[in-house]
Amino acid sequence: MELNYKVLGEGQPLLILHGLFGTLDNWQTLGKEFSKTYQVYLIDLRNHGRSPHSSEFSYQLMTDDLLEFLEQHQLQDAMIIGHSMGGKVAMNFALQHPEKLAKLLVADIAPKAYPPHHDEIIAGFRSIDLNSIQNRQAADDQLAQKVPDFGTRMFLLKNLYRTEDNTFAWRLNLDSIEQNLEQILGNIESETPFTKPTLFLRGANSRYIKPDQDLPQIQSLFPNARVETIENAGHWLHAEQPQEFYRLTMDFLQS
Repeated sequence: MELNYKVLGEGQPLLILHGLFGTLDNWQTLGKEFSKTYQVYLIDLRNHGRSPHSSEFSYQLMTDDLLEFLEQHQLQDAMIIGHSMGGKVAMNFALQHPEKLAKLLVADIAPKAYPPHHDEIIAGFRSIDLNSIQNRQAADDQLAQKVPDFGTRMFLLKNLYRTEDNTFAWRLNLDSIEQNLEQILGNIESETPFTKPTLFLRGANSRYIKPDQDLPQIQSLFPNARVETIENAGHWLHAEQPQEFYRLTMDFLQS
């Protein structure tokens, strides 16, 4: 699958993978900062952003998509930053294709399986009548009935766009995401560990990585990994504390 992407800067390749319900646009600001040192590839994963839609949606398929991307662009000695779902794609890719990567950074996700926790968001997407809304405010008003948090709504509504016939549609493939969500919440597994430098960044206010519980699984798959915490940040740590995220990331990439 030929993924949509945006490239910034020059130098060693740095790929950035967004999370579930996200797009490459979520990383534009930090991407520009990283592009002062690296050649940054902001990528829309399948069923997200402007990348193709498919009824098939799994970590193996997204890993295969990423391999195709690296080979198509002839990228060597690449580094990957992956947030949430994108972090699991990055982990799976590193474990299967370690020769393609120099370093791995995972933002606020562990390789473990997670219980279902996106019901509110799916219901929010489904609650918006795309045929009746006239503007984004109307969409937000409808979404607010299911998703009360303003920041989360603004993140989700980045997927809304106007079509050529002046109606609204979603950029993401909601049907495929909903049908395959159990797979997306699943484990990342491998018989062979990824031994190159790896950094896990977690938000102090997020529950996605619990160091006491998750460190053994992380270190069994990524023995050269360390976990660092960003204070005053939740799951969207790169958006909530961008300067600290940038500082820790650059320290790791340049060490």
